[in-house]
Amino acid sequence: MNRPEALRILGLDEDATAEDIKTAYKEVAQILHPDRFASSKKLQDRATEQFKNLQEAYELLTSGKAARPSAGPSSRPTSGSRSGHTTARELEARLAGIAAAKTQLVAQRNTTLDERRNSLIMLLIGLAVCLLLRRIPIGLGLGTTAVVWGIVRTLTSITTLKTLDEHIKSLNEEKKKIARKLEEL
Repeated sequence: MNRPEALRILGLDEDATAEDIKTAYKEVAQILHPDRFASSKKLQDRATEQFKNLQEAYELLTSGKAARPSAGPSSRPTSGSRSGHTTARELEARLAGIAAAKTQLVAQRNTTLDERRNSLIMLLIGLAVCLLLRRIPIGLGLGTTAVVWGIVRTLTSITTLKTLDEHIKSLNEEKKKIARKLEEL
């Protein structure tokens, strides 16, 4: 990746200042962050790839390795100018990102558990209304509606919980990999 590509990813012009780069990075990171797409694995995978490109662009622009084109063609970074290994600082930053993502996913999971509990309560209330008011058409209709709503919401929350648990598990695995790399450094 070169400077013009990195600037394009951040949506900036060639005359962008360091402050412009920092501000643009924060804005685009909020838009592209993979955790915003926790409900769809496909979208989250795409967001993860774009987010990695965003991070690479930001690192390139803030590291000083991306010389301005006005300095001459010889100052343009070559494809081999970026080292093939990850620094401890980068790994620690990834760990911090994983911790933040995990916190958000756990909060979403807790909310979904509450929704599931409420759905089960609505299901039970609906069953009770159906039994108690089975001879009154309106009561039976309301009870049946509550039962159906409870079933649908319970099934939806179970699916969501399964997805969130998978994402939390993958974050834990990624955390372990990064921790091992960090120990090797």
